[in-house]
Amino acid sequence: MRTRSISTATALAVLFGSAALAVGTAGPASADSAKVLPVKSVGDVVVDGLHQRVYVSDPTSGKILITDYAGTVKATLTGMPGVTGLALSADSGLLYGAVKGGDRIVTVDTQTATPTLSYPLGDSVDPTDLEVVDGRIWFSYDGNFGSLDTSGAEPVVHLDQRGDAGFYGSGAVLAADPSVPGVLVASDGNALAVYDVTADGATLRTKGSTGSAVKQIDLTPDGQQILTSWGGSGGYGVGVLSATDLSVQPNYPTDPYPNAVRVAPDGSVAGGSDSWYDPDVHIFKPGDLKPTREYDFPNTGNSSGSDTLVDGALAWAPDSSRIFAVSVNDSGVFTLRALTDPTKELPALTVSAPTKSDRAKKLTVTGKLASKTLLPAGTALKVTRTDLDSPNGKTLPVVKTKANGTFSFTDTPSAGGKVTYKVAFAGDKTHSAASGSDAVTVSRASTKLSLNNKGKVYSYGKDVKFTAHLGTTYKNRSVELWANPFGADKPNKLIKSGKVNSHGDIAAWVDMTRDTDVTAVFKGDARYAPKTVKVTAFAKVKVSVAVSKHYKTGKIGSRTYYWFHKNKSPLLTTTMSYYPGRQQRFDLEVYYQGTWYDAGSEYFSLGTNGKSAVTLEAAGESGIKARMRSAYINGSSGDSVNSTTYTGWKYLYFSN
Repeated sequence: MRTRSISTATALAVLFGSAALAVGTAGPASADSAKVLPVKSVGDVVVDGLHQRVYVSDPTSGKILITDYAGTVKATLTGMPGVTGLALSADSGLLYGAVKGGDRIVTVDTQTATPTLSYPLGDSVDPTDLEVVDGRIWFSYDGNFGSLDTSGAEPVVHLDQRGDAGFYGSGAVLAADPSVPGVLVASDGNALAVYDVTADGATLRTKGSTGSAVKQIDLTPDGQQILTSWGGSGGYGVGVLSATDLSVQPNYPTDPYPNAVRVAPDGSVAGGSDSWYDPDVHIFKPGDLKPTREYDFPNTGNSSGSDTLVDGALAWAPDSSRIFAVSVNDSGVFTLRALTDPTKELPALTVSAPTKSDRAKKLTVTGKLASKTLLPAGTALKVTRTDLDSPNGKTLPVVKTKANGTFSFTDTPSAGGKVTYKVAFAGDKTHSAASGSDAVTVSRASTKLSLNNKGKVYSYGKDVKFTAHLGTTYKNRSVELWANPFGADKPNKLIKSGKVNSHGDIAAWVDMTRDTDVTAVFKGDARYAPKTVKVTAFAKVKVSVAVSKHYKTGKIGSRTYYWFHKNKSPLLTTTMSYYPGRQQRFDLEVYYQGTWYDAGSEYFSLGTNGKSAVTLEAAGESGIKARMRSAYINGSSGDSVNSTTYTGWKYLYFSN
């Protein structure tokens, strides 16, 4: 055995680069929580029950994160290259960190989250995992392990403690339990050894093999068993070995692929697995090979599978009230998950209500409270009904289970619409709270709702009064009026909302510049169903024609004509309410032997000012009568937002 010493002066050399602090004491989380961690990797997770803090090492970034139980970051300690293993002192006053890239172990004051001391271990001694046994810090490194004793005036480092266990790789994983003094377990993932440890060093008690690629090990509080994250020949699960002779005992079964194990102070076992499509954390009572509780992580990434547990990233709260796990998705995002009530069974509470029912008629709701350990007959369940009359829920009489966990109750809903029945179990010492719900559609009467002006056509810009009439209802006497002008540029708009008058009427005015859908909406109440009616009213365009280049106006018979010399071309300017892409249709007719004959029609685009000027070719001979008009044709003039509109005819006469 080789012993080395380092001076106090050297031990006081502080490694830390910086510490971003936000220190305080937080209360425990009351339900499962999840918070994304600002890390690039996870080396180890340790829980401080005294200060209710979680410590997470990030070897890639060289930092330690300190969070509260809800996962909120309270401090970030940087400047620790390759920091991996973490451990707490027995009084939770100090956090130890194995800084692989610095060949040293560092300490942090947990009360203030302040870095304190740095203990060099020697050149090329790259620590990875840590355990505290009887006040001494044991660390693994380079296929071996050693200890750091800070109890004396000078810290003392012992190296090369593995004996002939034959470890390989960069460093072993270690395990110990404060209830089992003087015992340390070490494994390189295949080889496994149990040691009796003292201030003088480690003495090999027994050695063997785990038989598989173990990521993590632990020692039970009674010192009788060693648990490994992979069950070896026993299949997928937590391996169980005798701490005396390493004989194989029945496994705690998990899903593929086991990658973590942690034992709570009360002996409860948490096994983790790298499982895309199966539960990720499995909780067992000591000796019970059927899980008491399982947790399945959600999918926060882009893969088909869910988030997975990081190797070895499990840690119990000292009071066994929750277990902390770090998951990672396919995008490399890490999340700290606080899983509450892990040692309690999670019952399944199912509720079944009819799909439909009549209002004011009795209905029956059934269900079942099931759990791994059957709850006793007469277990009380709270029932809450939520409906339109009781949107915040109304408590109904307590229902009790039968011997097989089933239950039923009747109710007569006074309100129609969606009625939800929620049944809740408050939980007990061995079972978590659970609840279930189901909804029934309860019938409601139909009321009358009408709206005037359906199909009417109005001149451009006319203010039109739309009146809705509401029939009998229960409590709600409010109606909304919406106007939705044709065209994608005009959104549906609420133009009136309120209670109808004593005659059941409510009205609103609409400026009819477009064809418009007007909708009346009654949202229903507890006894009358919602109702909606819609009418469409139509609006013409505003259009006129101006005639120019004539030399006079005068009557021929009873009709007024614009007079043009036979070789003069009339200029006819149409002004029309503008809409993008709109065209006016120019219609021309010629008079011959007492009859007006169609001379053709042609579409001309409007400018953005709504004008379209057309020059009509001169007749070239005298005595010719013609007439023209402009028109907006719905669907043919470039859009469909107004009703077809014609101007009156303009009469033209060509003289000498």
